[in-house]
Parts: sequence; C-alpha cells; structure tokens
Amino acid sequence: MLNRRKFLASGALTAFGTYLFSRNEMSKEFVGIENILKNTASVIATWPNEKATSAAWLKLKETNYALDAVEAGAKIPEADVLDTSVGYGGYPDRDGRVSLDACIMDEKGNAGSVVFLEGIMHPISVARKVMEKTPHVILAGEGAKKFALAEGFKTENLLSDHAKETWEKWLTKNDYHPGNHDTIGILAIDSNGRLCGACSTSGWAFKMNGRVGDSPILGAGLYVDGQVGAAACTGLGELVLKNLCTFLCVEFMRQGKSPQDAAKLAVLRLFEKIPGISTDPSKQVGIVAMNVKGEYGAWAVHDNFKYTINKEGINTVFDSKFGK
Repeated sequence: MLNRRKFLASGALTAFGTYLFSRNEMSKEFVGIENILKNTASVIATWPNEKATSAAWLKLKETNYALDAVEAGAKIPEADVLDTSVGYGGYPDRDGRVSLDACIMDEKGNAGSVVFLEGIMHPISVARKVMEKTPHVILAGEGAKKFALAEGFKTENLLSDHAKETWEKWLTKNDYHPGNHDTIGILAIDSNGRLCGACSTSGWAFKMNGRVGDSPILGAGLYVDGQVGAAACTGLGELVLKNLCTFLCVEFMRQGKSPQDAAKLAVLRLFEKIPGISTDPSKQVGIVAMNVKGEYGAWAVHDNFKYTINKEGINTVFDSKFGK
C-alpha cells in the first residue's frame, strides 16, 4: 500500500488540528502512481498474433494511447496475405467475394463498426473513422465503402491467389461447415489507464453472401467499459451473437470477478445454453479479457485456443484454459 499522505504537526494544535503536507511524500506518491500505471500498460490479443501485439506495443510507446495501439495491431493481420480469416488473404464467401467486418471501442464507450465492407484493406481504420467522424456506430456494405472512399481509403483487390484457389476447390465439394476461427481481437491499456479494444475479421470461410458474424457487433465480438474492463471474442460468431459473450464477461468483471474468472463464467454460459457444444469442436469460442488494473485472462470452450500478451515489448503466447 502506498503511504498516500503524511501530515506533520506544526505549531500549537487547535481544536481541529493544523497539519502541513509533506512535499517530499507527495512527490514520492506521484512517482509511485506513475510507476504503477507504467507497469500496467500492456496488450493482449487472440491467437499467436505476435506481430500484431508488437505493432500495438510500438504504437503505445509512440503515442501512449491504447486506441492507437489496438488499431495499429489489428492492421497487421488485415494486411497479411497469409492470414486467411482477416483482411487481405481472407477466404471469400460462397460467391467469391471477400467481405470484411470490424469494430473499435475507446475508453469512453465511443464505438465505430463496419459490416460487409468490400475492397478496403483496413476495415478497422474505417471503423475508427465512423466512430470519430459520424454520428453513427455502424455503417454497412456499399454505404460503408462510400464513406471509406470519401475519407481517402483506396479500393483494392482483397482476393489473394491462394484464397481464390481454395474457394474454387471448395466449390467442387460445397462442404458448408464452420471453420477458421482466427478472428483478431486485441485489447490494450496505456500508462494513463485508458483501456481500448478492436476486432477484425473476414468471417466464416465460404459463408453465405451477406452473412455478418460477431466481430463488428458491440457486446458480441468486442466490448469495452473504461471503468471496468474489456473483452474480445474469437470463434463461431453465431454462438457469440446469441449470448453476447464479451458484454457478459465485462459484466462479470463489474461484479468483482478477475478477467480469468469472468472469461470462464462467460464460457460456462455457453455450455448451459448451446446443446452439444462440449462434444462438437466446431463450436469453439475463445475469450480474452483485461481489466483496468491491467490484469488479464482467457478461457475457451475447447482446447487449442492460444492468446498473446505483450508487456514492455516482450511477447508471450499462452495456452488458454478451456472447458468446464
């Protein structure tokens, strides 16, 4: 515990007492608080997204704003042609069209989201523009693209050669089942204690045209309460949407639960509500969570979910706990 105030008696005491505040102790107090906040600054992301968390950390050092950090982190997989579930390189829908979803939230509860956005490399940046430059929260489809172009974003072909070849092979089988649960959800807290989050995806591989998952929906793929904590989800979006997993997780933190326990309780709700979830590995959901103290945790329905923490520029990938 910090010794927050020391008072020195000076002169004759009146009935109420007269005290002088020690300037040295005040100085020590402020230095101590500053160090605590500095040590709190960190980044957490779903999956082994080490390049993303490294980029977020570098941005955090540069601007000391968690919102800048999560945007910078999400942009890494969005531009990675090898990432088949986010941005450029993401698998298309059954019609061969790559559509992207993303949302972002700041520490004050402001939010922006885009759904079914085509031809724009960085939907997370468009989502931030929606938050900062419009009175709306969500823009969709052609309206979202029109807004992005007006804001200076360029149209690009997001269907990579690999994604196209994989889609063409899929057409011969038409095997429609859940897959590629590698959405990026990323949370960061800066040295001022500001907690922000972002989420971005190209969605379910070979989905029906027009399908929107949990990633751009507040309370589902992402939720931030700057006075409590934040959470991000990855996995089968339809399950997350039906149970508002990130909102639920943050509410458990509001009740005093640690991020780890809050994530577990949110996952346990899925076991209660979704028939057959414990025996069906395609029904996977993973949650990462962080509170305003910089404490973090994660939980998943099934195994094989990993998450990445970056503190002081050092990445560590963890295996999430899972199950009941």
